[in-house]
Amino acid sequence: MTHKSYSQNPTPKPGPRPHHSGPERELLKLLAHEAPEVRGLTAQLIGKLAGKMRIDATVKNAVCALAQDADTRIQTSATRALSAIEHEMQAHTRLSPDEKLIVVHGNYQELESYKSTEMLYQGTVAFCNRFISLRSRTHDQMVQAARSGKQNIVEGCAASGTSKKMELKLVGVARASLQELLEDYKDFLRHKNLTIWDKNNPQTQAVRKLAYAENRSYETYKSHVEEHSPEVAANTLLCLTHQANYLLDKQLTTLEAAFVDDGGFSERLYKVRSARRRRQSEET
Repeated sequence: MTHKSYSQNPTPKPGPRPHHSGPERELLKLLAHEAPEVRGLTAQLIGKLAGKMRIDATVKNAVCALAQDADTRIQTSATRALSAIEHEMQAHTRLSPDEKLIVVHGNYQELESYKSTEMLYQGTVAFCNRFISLRSRTHDQMVQAARSGKQNIVEGCAASGTSKKMELKLVGVARASLQELLEDYKDFLRHKNLTIWDKNNPQTQAVRKLAYAENRSYETYKSHVEEHSPEVAANTLLCLTHQANYLLDKQLTTLEAAFVDDGGFSERLYKVRSARRRRQSEET
């Protein structure tokens, strides 16, 4: 008994593949069909489908294999299909701003509020280590309040791509943490019978001007915190806390306005879907 052999078929049948959905599975079968005309027509069909559905990587690889087929007609169909697939992939990478669902986010290092809270955290750690016992709950509370102010800005920026509401909430938490820290510095000065400098005090003015120093960092304030008296150190950090709070208030105002005007993730999802449907209808 003789068996019909397809060993002369120039396109080998694909080996075991991972699970695919119905349409993809059928396309893979047709691309590996023994009849050259079926393979060629399937490649043409995939080229037309490229603009209407996402072509799976496995299907694309099968079309790539057909581009090496011995039949020149199949080669031509497969090459055109690949060109259509590549064109569609490039089109998706050139989305208009209205078609981008996840907006640019996460660059918290450039925020002035983050820079200020980072310096404030470093200063608070140094201050507490100098003037407050490690065994005191106040030591831990002040350090954690300063850290919360910084870290919640980071978390808010990370969440902003998918949830403006969460970003707004976390920046609000940062602001509340720094308000708590502000009161801790005032309490320290009051309990030690030290002066709380008002905004018109010449020493306050001198510290405030440091905000305009070139390449400002914690080093700008370090000597005030780590080398001067408790009164100077506490008031320096009190001033820095006021400045950080001012920046966070401005950030919150901006975020609130953007949330009211543009909405959250659900509204953006609707806008993106609408924009892509308009583009697809224009292309057809």
